[in-house]
Amino acid sequence: MTKIETSLENLLSDIGGFYIPAEHHFLTVNGIDAGEGKIELQWIFARYGVKDEVTMFYTIIPYDTPVPSVRSVIPSAYLSEMEITDLFGLAIEGAEKGLYLDHDSMPTPLRRES
Repeated sequence: MTKIETSLENLLSDIGGFYIPAEHHFLTVNGIDAGEGKIELQWIFARYGVKDEVTMFYTIIPYDTPVPSVRSVIPSAYLSEMEITDLFGLAIEGAEKGLYLDHDSMPTPLRRES
């Protein structure tokens, strides 16, 4: 796996410069609670026709930081962005809550309580 650190300011240009739809399969946006009020966000891609070639862009940010959407580059990312919004309580541009959680569910089930 190739891991590439990015920032929210460079996210769209970094992913846009890398992602070629005919060559890369966008897998998901993943979140990992990093503790101390922070989350590691990961945008994960696999290369078509090449076994075990995975590229991950990542950044670690405070939970209260607004996150830009990558849907302008990868339209299908909206589902993963909605999932991260539901499960971690992040504010991702244009992502609505309510995809996975009912109104009476735990509000952020994958987020550690600080």
